[in-house]
Amino acid sequence: MDGAGRLARSTGSRGPQADLKAAAIGALILLREHLGRHRARPTPSLERERPPRLVALIERHVPRRAGIAATLMLLLASAGFGIVKGGHLDELSTALGDTRNALANSAGFRITSVTIDGRKHLSQDEVLATGGVTGRSSLLFLDASAVRERLKANPWISDATVLKLYPGALQINIVEREPFALWQENGRVSVIAEDGAVLAPYVTRRFLSLPLVVGKGAETRARDFLALLAQYPQVQSATRAAVFVGERRWNLRLKDGLDVRLPENDVDKALAELSRLDREDHLFSRDIVAVDMRLPDRLTVQLSEDAAKAREELLKKPKKKAGDA
Repeated sequence: MDGAGRLARSTGSRGPQADLKAAAIGALILLREHLGRHRARPTPSLERERPPRLVALIERHVPRRAGIAATLMLLLASAGFGIVKGGHLDELSTALGDTRNALANSAGFRITSVTIDGRKHLSQDEVLATGGVTGRSSLLFLDASAVRERLKANPWISDATVLKLYPGALQINIVEREPFALWQENGRVSVIAEDGAVLAPYVTRRFLSLPLVVGKGAETRARDFLALLAQYPQVQSATRAAVFVGERRWNLRLKDGLDVRLPENDVDKALAELSRLDREDHLFSRDIVAVDMRLPDRLTVQLSEDAAKAREELLKKPKKKAGDA
């Protein structure tokens, strides 16, 4: 480099014009040889220089530039194998989708308005996240059917419709399941719908007022049993939990700790009798810990420990004779 900051030029060089001239002459020579090779007919002296029959056959039937195409296909296949083998297929698909959406958004198909109807328990962000709608999504390439299926896969949503209103509005209508009861199994408590579908783990006190059912199979049998229990408000109001035993019958655990063992059959009749006993004899206020109604012809009452001791002491006392003072 010279002192002025320019590239220094060798005094022995021919200069750019001479270089361009030489390149042009070389190109003309190569072009002339190429044209002459295709126009000239082979002479007998050159017959032995021809390629073998198999090579000539391949050259005749294989298209020109087939080697370049095969090389490109090999490179693409190698790249695809590397993407799949390396577990980058999802990343590539996401990148391609983002690029496609970005082009559509720049063309005026960006989602600028979202309306969600029917939402009670889910937030708008939860609905959009479930449907896979993000800030990068474009209305043009949004698959409404796929969004609907993703929404219906959420246990809170029983049905959904998705409408695309061009150029940039999205309308989502959902039908939510209503929380029906709390279901406890193996120490875990979940919020369930009326049909027994598990909606969510019980993590908030806003569902505390829901009835509690316990045991395997209780979630699918709760609707019918709780509807029967609701016919006897006196028993229902005193019940803290309904326990499904052996997937056959129900027990009632009352709020004061009393355990009522209901029969497998004629549950309606047993609940009616239980309601009558409490109404007439204040059964739930007695010092007892269990009522066994499993046998159709009898009712067994288990006293509390203190009540049992008191009764035992009372039985041990000698009876007074009629003439004793």
